[in-house]
Amino acid sequence: MLSNPTWRDNILVEFIPELHRLTLVADPDGLFAEEKLALALREKGFEILNFHDPVEFRYVYETMYRSKWSQGECADLIALLQMQHAETDSLPYDLVQNGRKLQFNLGALFPKLSYVVLQQLDYSHLDSLFAAQQALSAGSLGLNATMDFVLKHVFSVDAESITNEVDLLRSLLRIHYRGMQLPPMLNERLIHLLSTKAAFYEWPLDDIVSDPRNFFEFLQERWPLFLVSGNAHVDLSDVVVDYAFRYPGPKILPFGDKDVRVYIDNLFLEKKLRPIIADTLPIAIESNSWVLTGVIYDAEKDEQRRLDQLLTIVATEIPSQECRYHDWISLAVKWAEINAIIHNGSFSQLQDRFNTIGKEVNDKFGSWLNNNLTSLINLPPSQPVMVHQIARMIAREVEFFSDSRVALIVVDGLALDQWIIVRNLLKEQIYNLSFDESASFAWVPTITSVSRQSIFAGKAPVFFPQTIHNTNSESKVWSQFWENQGVSRLDIVYQRGLRDGNPQTDLEKIIHPKKTKVVGLVVDKVDRIMHGMQLGASGMHNQIAQWMRTGYLSGLVNQLLDYGFKIWITSDHGNIECKGMGSPLEGAIADKRGERVRVYPTSELRDRVADSFPFAHNWKPVGLPSDYYPLVISSNEAFVKAGETIVGHGGISIEEVIVPLVKIERKT
Repeated sequence: MLSNPTWRDNILVEFIPELHRLTLVADPDGLFAEEKLALALREKGFEILNFHDPVEFRYVYETMYRSKWSQGECADLIALLQMQHAETDSLPYDLVQNGRKLQFNLGALFPKLSYVVLQQLDYSHLDSLFAAQQALSAGSLGLNATMDFVLKHVFSVDAESITNEVDLLRSLLRIHYRGMQLPPMLNERLIHLLSTKAAFYEWPLDDIVSDPRNFFEFLQERWPLFLVSGNAHVDLSDVVVDYAFRYPGPKILPFGDKDVRVYIDNLFLEKKLRPIIADTLPIAIESNSWVLTGVIYDAEKDEQRRLDQLLTIVATEIPSQECRYHDWISLAVKWAEINAIIHNGSFSQLQDRFNTIGKEVNDKFGSWLNNNLTSLINLPPSQPVMVHQIARMIAREVEFFSDSRVALIVVDGLALDQWIIVRNLLKEQIYNLSFDESASFAWVPTITSVSRQSIFAGKAPVFFPQTIHNTNSESKVWSQFWENQGVSRLDIVYQRGLRDGNPQTDLEKIIHPKKTKVVGLVVDKVDRIMHGMQLGASGMHNQIAQWMRTGYLSGLVNQLLDYGFKIWITSDHGNIECKGMGSPLEGAIADKRGERVRVYPTSELRDRVADSFPFAHNWKPVGLPSDYYPLVISSNEAFVKAGETIVGHGGISIEEVIVPLVKIERKT
């Protein structure tokens, strides 16, 4: 049975293996960065090399491809030019002379739709849009018609059919719960269409349509009123008078409607909404009521129930091998919540289930990552998918707002579940913080010299082969990156080794309050806790909480905000509790010996050791130097004494690879 045609087919048909060893592609819309297309091309034997830095391109081209061709080896290369209005003829002369030239853009793939709208869309929406376009019998659509078409067929939002508050809530829940951020142009269009309807005159549409944080805060404000609204013994007008609303709009929302209620359980389970403490309500909730998911009676029992339900959700939502990276990030966030609960409470009766599901998650994640990491490397940095793209994303902030002052704090070794502890305590210690939370993929192997160095260099590890075994060049590569963005070396700061003491004093030593423009900081306390940890993951959580209560990190954040910096916090890798399975007897053949990784200079040396450790994986040297061959672990084993329990990193578990990426601001 043939599968339905996709937009990728129109591109893939042009690439026949071993016919043209060098193909030059002008790709102004970044289509070749779409992960499924990149994977399909790789499966056909094509490698993709971006031409965004001439020096870096030439280095890889000469060392990895020209050398193979001169030795008679077959290697099909796509040289990709992804700048707007750039032509393949602008590439170096020797490439233009020897390469086949192609060009692809969204307008050619979607000729009936407005190009301006197409440029706003995330790649993940193109499949549904292409299928919908196939059934479009009319001629070309204009700007507004295209926006309405995309809202309906991609985001399942038909503004014409939204006539009451249930319709509106259902549509916004569908968008925000699934993380389907509307592009700005579509936000404006939807807000305009809704604002013309009398039913929504008092709704804060500008706030809740475009920003999921505002939307969930809007729901949070009204949840307590909904709980008491149906009780005849409570005068709701008295409650409303004493209640401070940040957002205007209707006071009572139809949470109980079947089309709205279906989302409520998961919103509370995933902490998008916060349950209300029962003692603060003027009524008692019946023991069999569906609203109990949003009410706390017994904190320990409620947390156990939440853990049980989250485990059920994760067990049923483990992504397939055909899924996108978004699906794994979504699962990683839920899994982090589970880890945070399990390591901060006493839930022994669910421990076996947690371990079983965790093994399945990491076995499937490791397999997916092995096949798909290549397709993530060249995705655009607007929302960094991998940590080496973070600096480029921040650079856009400086480019668009010339007076911006930016700071990147890398908390070495901080896992996504440990970020939950950090976030909650930051909220307690600093008033009125706003967190824009997302996540990125660390580099594999998940060790500091590889992944952290890629953050500060703003590039893949293949471009720093001479320093890949240490972090001594981070200050240099951080400065080089920002100087290439037009920032003066005198306005750039890098400092590592931050962990304890007086954060204000530490910053005063390195930052000029009115001059410094770019700051890169390494806080290594979590990594030090991890390497000395003997009490497992629960001990890690406990000690991170103790350290956070000293106020060092909140002091850094608060001082940087006072200086006027926009702040991002991320990590170079996470960590996982694991059990020793024995260490390889390898003498001096390994370049790197970690608890969950070994690195060898040749594949033959790696294979010799790998045969004795079936739980470890031969990792493809994707994006790594040609003489760098890792042997990594996906589940909870480690290269240490058999039976010993440690907290380690270096492998490819979801806990180690998917790390927090958070923008912190003060609420206005």
